[in-house]
Amino acid sequence: MAFGGRNFGGPREMHKVTCADCGNEAEVPFKPDGKRPVYCRDCFNKKRAV
Repeated sequence: MAFGGRNFGGPREMHKVTCADCGNEAEVPFKPDGKRPVYCRDCFNKKRAV
């Protein structure tokens, strides 16, 4: 059942990206808009911890 355009509980559509920091390939549960950098899980957690 969709609510507000979101599919809660269902499988997420994953999008392949290249991490803006380390250059490794990663998958994210949103479609990047190209305006902001996207990070892999490790780099995102490092930035968040700072």
